[in-house]
Amino acid sequence: MVKEVSAQPFMRNAIDIAIVGGGLAGGLIALALRQRRPELRLALIESGATLGGEHTWSFHDGDVSGEGATLLAPLVVHRWASQRVEFPEYTRTLPAGYNSITSERFDSILKDKLGVAVRLDQAVEKLSPQHIQFKSGETMTAGAIIDCRGELKSPHLALGFQKFVGQAVRLAAPHGLAAPIIMDATIPQLDGYRFFYVLPFDDRTLLIEDTRYADGPVLSADVFRAEIAAYAAARGWKIETVEREEEGVLPIALAGDIEAFWDDAPAGAEGHVARGGMRAALFHPLTGYSLPDAVALALAIAETDDLSAPALYALTRDFSVRTWRSRSYYRLLTRMLFMAAEPEKRYRVLERFYKMPEALIERFYAGRSTLADKARLLAGKPPVPVTKAARVLNEASAFSRAP
Repeated sequence: MVKEVSAQPFMRNAIDIAIVGGGLAGGLIALALRQRRPELRLALIESGATLGGEHTWSFHDGDVSGEGATLLAPLVVHRWASQRVEFPEYTRTLPAGYNSITSERFDSILKDKLGVAVRLDQAVEKLSPQHIQFKSGETMTAGAIIDCRGELKSPHLALGFQKFVGQAVRLAAPHGLAAPIIMDATIPQLDGYRFFYVLPFDDRTLLIEDTRYADGPVLSADVFRAEIAAYAAARGWKIETVEREEEGVLPIALAGDIEAFWDDAPAGAEGHVARGGMRAALFHPLTGYSLPDAVALALAIAETDDLSAPALYALTRDFSVRTWRSRSYYRLLTRMLFMAAEPEKRYRVLERFYKMPEALIERFYAGRSTLADKARLLAGKPPVPVTKAARVLNEASAFSRAP
């Protein structure tokens, strides 16, 4: 028999907003609502034992607004004043601020700020706009529910893949890095475009990540681990301990019909469920970054006057559709990378990109490229076969309503 959750603090009809999924998107929505609307009765529901899983999220200073930076400030574990890229033909230091958030800090801060609103180890069976049925048989009723449970597979989105395994390691001696290496592509190119990503958290602690822009989602963690060990040894770093590990396969957008993506979820008697994060297809089409969109949506939800279930569905859908449509140019570049460049030579596309002016690079990461930026990125001879580039540039989307 299905039973209603009635024990404190989740009394029947006691929740205004229930956010399902305690990852980055869901956690930031809860944090923004707590800060802007402290009178609301919130529930942040996560199927795992901690919030945020095992992740490190990073962002450039220019990726978020001033309000967004204020929201994120308690979560940031380290900020660097510059960042570095390394390619076969050149290296470059970019004097722009770079910040990182670890899942450990994320979990700790959200538990402190949200208190009893955090509900862990609660697997959800199904959702409607105002009701949750848990796999345990319990149910919960709320004024509105926001679904932030991660990527939603859909035939209406054509995707590539960014695969990674990262290890936080403690070294036997100082590493000598003053700033993050956000892209080291001087390594052998395997499984598509490949680079290492290195964050120095203190003089002997690094996050070392092997990342690949690949045509398929298969990820062999043991292969990546061996490559991380080899990379550290090649740089002269002796690993004493591996303190934690994270892995993932991020979507990279090639094309899609965003309206059909939203329409594909059938409405129940109560209507449609609001969505956030990857479940709303909110990520940069080429970098895969989801943090800037997660921040922007969290602020938009916290600032709206109408927090009813229908209004939140309309808000999240409109935010997703507008964001997707504004990024057709970035999807074109993703197609250039995946469909025009030979896998072992994809690094040349990024090598050329990082020779561009710093301000252009910053606007690109933030998803705010100007018309002049877009023209400059495509000007001249592209670092891909001309015939393939022309085909990609002229290719009509296979999705009828995709921009």
